[in-house]
Amino acid sequence: MRSGFVESVHTGSVVAVDPAGKVVLSIGDPAVKIFPRSSNKPMQAAAMVSLGVADAFDLQPQHLAVMSASHSGESMHVDTVRDLLLRADVPESALQCPHDMPLSADAAAFLISRELEPGRIHHNCSGKHAGMLATCAAQGWPLDSYRSPEHPLHVAIRAELEACAGEKVSAVGVDGCGAPVFALSLLGLARGISAVGRTDPPDPRGRVAEAMRTHPDLVGGTGRDVTALMRAVPGLVAKDGAEGVYAAALPDGTAVALKISDGSQRARPAVMVAALRRIGVDTSAAERDGLHEVAVLGGGEPVGVIRVSAALA
Repeated sequence: MRSGFVESVHTGSVVAVDPAGKVVLSIGDPAVKIFPRSSNKPMQAAAMVSLGVADAFDLQPQHLAVMSASHSGESMHVDTVRDLLLRADVPESALQCPHDMPLSADAAAFLISRELEPGRIHHNCSGKHAGMLATCAAQGWPLDSYRSPEHPLHVAIRAELEACAGEKVSAVGVDGCGAPVFALSLLGLARGISAVGRTDPPDPRGRVAEAMRTHPDLVGGTGRDVTALMRAVPGLVAKDGAEGVYAAALPDGTAVALKISDGSQRARPAVMVAALRRIGVDTSAAERDGLHEVAVLGGGEPVGVIRVSAALA
């Protein structure tokens, strides 16, 4: 809505499951096959913990959180990734994610003001890549080929994704960071994040869930909706993904997954808050934070909002 006028419409699909994995909310096509993109990261991190990376290098919850993150490249993120690599005795030069400016405008401005070049460690997926390299080091696997889908690392990650989702991966692609991305149905993604959210430590999935809940600032960053949502809904594990994907789970396993068809990121937060509210989750704190109505600006001032349709309202 801009100045009271419907300017654009985003369509998509939403599915929610109860603790047993039964569908309790379905709008659009929950069977649609998608690349969950970074919403797969909690399951990927759980696979790495299962492979012994945390115990091999005494990784702490903050390291597991940044392995699950699409971080903003702030100092807290970069420092945690560097410490992870240091513990695993893996050089920063081994990272194969692209050189990239931090997602944080302030962090990017800091680099620019000092005429510093952005590095691979500033890429929002550097925590995942550092975790992958550390896992290979723990297992004695080759580091230089760690991005190959045929690498034993990704064979194990794929198996964990399939176990969490309760379905087979339907396609393999290349994610924005260069690592493999495995396709699931939207329903499979909901069940996958549910498997992480409902599991307690010391199970690897539970260790990842606890880390994300304890360090939501490392999962996203300052001003990020995923961080604000986890802070607003007690016990929630949430992970945003590129191209309009979002997945979240409560400690009992109730979970929501959504995909905005045109890949719009601006529609994600409002739809997630509405879906959680629709299945009975207290979203009052998230709404106080304004996550349910993303502002539309005109001249730098709010002149409208992103609103959900009557199907979710």
